[in-house]
Amino acid sequence: AAPRAHNACRLLARRTHGFYARDAGVAYRKNLGLLRKIMCQESTKFKNVWTTHSSSPIAYERGRIYLDNYQYCISSIAQEPRILYRKPKCSKSEKIEDALLLECPLGEMLPSPSDYKPSLIVLTVRNWLLRLLADSGEILEKIYLDGLYCRFRYLSWDTPQEVMVVKSAQNKLPAAAQQAGVQESVLFYLAVFRVLPLSFIGMLEINKKIFGNSVTDVAVSNGILIVMHSMGLVRLYNFQAISEQFMEQTFDLGHEFNWNGQRGIVGKYPFGLPCNIKITDTPPLLFEASSLENAFQIGGYPWHYIITPNKKKHKGIFHICSLKDNALARNGIQEMKCCSLEPDWIYFHPDMSGRIIHVGPNLIKVLKLKEVKNNTDQIEVAEDFTIVANRENCVNNAVTVTASGRVVKKRLNLLDDDPEQETFKIVDYEDELDLLSAVAVTQIGADGRAHLDFHCNEHGILLKSIPLLESWDVTYSHEVYFDKDLVLHIEQKPNRRFSCYVYQMVCDTAKEDECSSHEKTERVFRKKGGRIFEY
Repeated sequence: AAPRAHNACRLLARRTHGFYARDAGVAYRKNLGLLRKIMCQESTKFKNVWTTHSSSPIAYERGRIYLDNYQYCISSIAQEPRILYRKPKCSKSEKIEDALLLECPLGEMLPSPSDYKPSLIVLTVRNWLLRLLADSGEILEKIYLDGLYCRFRYLSWDTPQEVMVVKSAQNKLPAAAQQAGVQESVLFYLAVFRVLPLSFIGMLEINKKIFGNSVTDVAVSNGILIVMHSMGLVRLYNFQAISEQFMEQTFDLGHEFNWNGQRGIVGKYPFGLPCNIKITDTPPLLFEASSLENAFQIGGYPWHYIITPNKKKHKGIFHICSLKDNALARNGIQEMKCCSLEPDWIYFHPDMSGRIIHVGPNLIKVLKLKEVKNNTDQIEVAEDFTIVANRENCVNNAVTVTASGRVVKKRLNLLDDDPEQETFKIVDYEDELDLLSAVAVTQIGADGRAHLDFHCNEHGILLKSIPLLESWDVTYSHEVYFDKDLVLHIEQKPNRRFSCYVYQMVCDTAKEDECSSHEKTERVFRKKGGRIFEY
């Protein structure tokens, strides 16, 4: 009996750490590993299965393509566009300002069966917060935010899939009131919710009298209230401590309330939500830093932050400093030293490894933080690996010799991000397949060509390259999504013309030469649900 008990204890211990062999998560990880191997095989290709165009912005969320201001939803999983739902055209007063995809948490009991299905939280122009079933558009919940204070415009996560923040546009007085000398002290309103089930935490105002006259923007992220100022100053406060200290009264959605002489139901029209977090004194400051254009990031292990010194001449220079004591890490000044129209960019790697990604026109550097040898109190920035653009065919000689023997010197050199040279435009991370993806573009004349490369996230080795068949104009706005076996390219052209190109993984080698060719092939146009699709 003793060995059986011992084995049972070991099994339970492994289960608590996620090591149970029959667990659904283990099977899912194995399947993703197989998918990655199949996808990186030479015989596997990505085929442009269909394309559509729109006069309004196109959005993508987890296998769903949204058009016509989220009134039209298509599944991107099938080889042909499958319409999930199509709603009648909405009026301007019902226009959706912003949206977030909400997916149910694992291992929790939820009050309604519909809570276990993916839903879309949308914010309308008239301050309505709606929760829609992602695959049908059915309204599951409807909350009225406010009819008195402001216009809410932005949705974001404080804690992803747990705590959501609704932010107002900056509060500005009408021109007549400004001319009359009236001053508005409240700049922004923030409404904070827990999700699934949706519950109201509180609403607060960002007031000049508390935070200063120079406030330009505000955000809440990972329990931190971030306040940005016009001179590049960024200040951090503990949002949890603020809500506990200045909360006047808690309110539950759907319950009656009597607040400042108003009676109504929380979250119902016309009263909406009360502003129940009243900050009457400046909260304790956690941290502050000065950075060009308020650019400020925290990450790494141990905790570090990235800023650019607050002078225009330092644009493109990044300082990596310890959050503990503000000490600059050894080799903590990172600069690409490139001459380009578009600036390089830097950010903490989203894979939670604590590494840093620094992207320039022809270089992707993955950096890591590590202890200095023989000095464990100091951290240095070291290069983990580098990805270099393919510029083997690029010839940029400063001196040329003519047929007659005359020496000609060029007065100007090409920029590092000149369209005629291969240049990195987008770098992203696919967390489920653990792949780093990069879009590289070369444009000669009006014809631009792009390819999406997949690199090993651990070592940076090139595993797969996918040519994008459509022409890529570097002057247009582009988004590329890589989602397991799907690649989606959304392009915005002038005059509000949008295009969406859907690529899917195929393994039929007999037909794949056609898929990867840039030659023009005959296209088929079909009409579905009132929209034209190109195959």
